Amino acid sequence: MLRFVIHYGLHFIFPVLIAYWFFRPRFTRVSIILLSGIFIDLDHLLADPIFDANRCSIDFHVLHSYPAIAIYALLFLYRPTRLAGLALLLHILADTADCLLM
Repeated sequence: MLRFVIHYGLHFIFPVLIAYWFFRPRFTRVSIILLSGIFIDLDHLLADPIFDANRCSIDFHVLHSYPAIAIYALLFLYRPTRLAGLALLLHILADTADCLLM
């Protein structure tokens, strides 16, 4: 249960808190952008089975691979794509936490 709360809290609550703390004037817009990082989970549709609670996503799925994570870090470093990079890195952080809690 704790693993579930931490994993999904990092996916859905943490991005909203970051938007509130650091981007308050643009809170709604930034929250939506940061929450959209969840869309990289579309690569789970390529796996068989699609969902496995005991599988670590990091470096298993294409959009969770180390090269993809490096691209997300580069997106974060470039100002025009910083929020998108942050959204993707927050998603990776949530999945990493999930892997560590297995």
